[in-house]
Amino acid sequence: MSVPLPHLAAMEAFGSRIAAKLVPGDVVALTGDLGTGKTTLARAIIAALGHTGEVPSPTYTIVETYDGLRLPLVHADFYRLEDPSEVEELGLDDYREGAVLLAEWPDHAGGFAHEAGCLSITLEKVGEGRQAVVTPGDNWQSRWP
Repeated sequence: MSVPLPHLAAMEAFGSRIAAKLVPGDVVALTGDLGTGKTTLARAIIAALGHTGEVPSPTYTIVETYDGLRLPLVHADFYRLEDPSEVEELGLDDYREGAVLLAEWPDHAGGFAHEAGCLSITLEKVGEGRQAVVTPGDNWQSRWP
């Protein structure tokens, strides 16, 4: 399924739509070239879950956690990982327990598309805007669109 995101307000509305359907254990896997809006969409989801402060990009920290939202959330940016085995060193499974994972550059972590709770989103530039190509995992079939 393709979702047009012609402007920032559309990206924010899309993030809100995703946030409303999230349950613990879900993964939102965000792929796309640099500058396609992965972090922007992650910020929209986090804001829609109730976060009012700044949302730093986890490019350098790799993992940022958010408690006190509608549900616990882990925002991870795996861009800097050189091998998927490095995910074990991060202790990602501990962070994920009972939480939602927003994963930027999921392929650098070995991918999550095999998980039933994964909502895979590929962002692409289209003119001045963006487009999201959405592939819902099995657990998303009844929740999406």
